[in-house]
Amino acid sequence: MTTAAPLPLIGISSDVHDGRARVKRTYAESIRRAGGVPVILSPPEDVRHADEAATRALEHLDGLVLTGGDDPEMEPFGAATDPRTTRMHPSRQPFEVALATIALERDTPLLCVCLGMQIMALVTGGGLDQWMPDSVTTHEEHWGDRVHPIVPEGDGLPAGEVTSHHRQAVSDPGALRVMARAHDGVIEAIGDPGRRFVLGVQWHPERTASHDLGDGLYERLVGASR
Repeated sequence: MTTAAPLPLIGISSDVHDGRARVKRTYAESIRRAGGVPVILSPPEDVRHADEAATRALEHLDGLVLTGGDDPEMEPFGAATDPRTTRMHPSRQPFEVALATIALERDTPLLCVCLGMQIMALVTGGGLDQWMPDSVTTHEEHWGDRVHPIVPEGDGLPAGEVTSHHRQAVSDPGALRVMARAHDGVIEAIGDPGRRFVLGVQWHPERTASHDLGDGLYERLVGASR
């Protein structure tokens, strides 16, 4: 009798609201549809334990999703935080920075969504446009779950339409490669094709109708995590 291979465990970073770790179920459902088992990761309350908590989590996970959310504090990356931004919960950022850093070191399959893509850019030496209304005349096309086209750079992604909701964008991909842009030049995807699977997307694939740019990305993550 042949024993079925265990399904890959895919960690999902969570936000913190009113003392609760929260994440939209759409992330977990996309992972389930792709054949993985979603595991919600709660950041430790004491930020001094962020590195240890991330290390222990990744010892048991086969893949990782960094989810969307509020805006990162930029001082740890050598820049001032724009006062108009909405800062992410103070216990969340150190944990997700540690998760991204360790996952990249270990070549853990990694899909970073919206804020997650921005964190991935920052930990690899990149930078952010912290307030797109100042710099992008078409910024409203990226807000409120608006649908807009992307143009791929290279062979990693197809052209198509995606669903976006962000006021910030990656201005410098750091050590990673730009893999797609919006029609207005905003960086929409970054990654490292030389790894098993490392991809950051500025849109929300769990809310994108196109299979190849939506659930298909979770299928690629789970496939790389097997």
